[in-house]
Amino acid sequence: MGEGSRKYQSDKEIPSAEKTLGMGCEMVAAYASNDGYARHLAASMCSLFDNNQSEEMIRVYILSNRLSEENIGRLKSIADKYGREMVVVELGDVRSRFPYEIDTRGFDVSALSRFFMAEMIPAHEERILYLDCDTIVKDSLTPLWELPLEGYALAAAMEPTVGMNIKGQIDLTREDAYYNSGVLLINLAYWRREKVQEKLLDFYRERDGRLFACDQDTINGALRGKIRLLDPRYNFFTNLKYFPYSSLVVRTAEYAAVTKEQLTAAKKNPAVLHYLGDERPWKRGNLNPYRKYYTKYLAMTPYAGTKKETGMELYLLIYHLMEWMTLVFPEVRFAINDTMGMWVIDRRSRKSRKTS
Repeated sequence: MGEGSRKYQSDKEIPSAEKTLGMGCEMVAAYASNDGYARHLAASMCSLFDNNQSEEMIRVYILSNRLSEENIGRLKSIADKYGREMVVVELGDVRSRFPYEIDTRGFDVSALSRFFMAEMIPAHEERILYLDCDTIVKDSLTPLWELPLEGYALAAAMEPTVGMNIKGQIDLTREDAYYNSGVLLINLAYWRREKVQEKLLDFYRERDGRLFACDQDTINGALRGKIRLLDPRYNFFTNLKYFPYSSLVVRTAEYAAVTKEQLTAAKKNPAVLHYLGDERPWKRGNLNPYRKYYTKYLAMTPYAGTKKETGMELYLLIYHLMEWMTLVFPEVRFAINDTMGMWVIDRRSRKSRKTS
């Protein structure tokens, strides 16, 4: 795999810090992926490296859910291009790590990999920046990386569009903040000291291993009060472009902690784009206003030229019209989210069980 990449099966096989990497000034990031998301991971990782070239060192841990050697090789070539380090940590069957049955309700089980980061990442790493594969970095992340985390398990951006149909399942009120797990600045020292992994597993077990957004709901419920708020530009959900600020504060009172000016700045110049919703830039017919950034960075990877997914063109046109409707009738959009969102997840969950 070359000098710039190492592959370990578990934390027990990872050498001590003294034998591997100096502590120095370095940014440490992590992704979780299987082969299905490898090309998205590649685009995201490329964007991270390209927009943070002033960093002395960036080390990326790939929490692998049986990534093929071919995909690992392609990802490594990106790290080599920028002179960065990539460490592959193989998790194997993620489901087997749970001491009880789980139902991810159609979400890819690799999303649950982040539960085990404190166990899988070497002990000398005290913090780590976790990024979902469907993110694109557009600016320096140094201000984010240097954010103080004393007393917090992690820092995350609020997802104010989430309603009581989800919050109620994890004992949150309408006023409570609900955080998105797509970008997490994790205090690994805190996770190890406070046994956060056990808390997450216990919380998920108490909900029968079955929540609407498996990992995200668990993090919000189990770590309530221990999450520091991130500026929305460090995890800007592309569908937030269409939501008026006032509607978000009405939906989640705690969102007043984010100013209107901060949200406006995030819409104009996001540092990290997160392609939430159905307007994914790798689907043919999508009209996501931020799609060009994914296209740009994918073209800089070994996955350049990958054809877009087809078969949803008419649906995506209707979805985009709904996005624009949100500017004028946000309450209608919330109603659609609350009713149709649950239906879509349940349908996907049934389909997933049939094919598994």
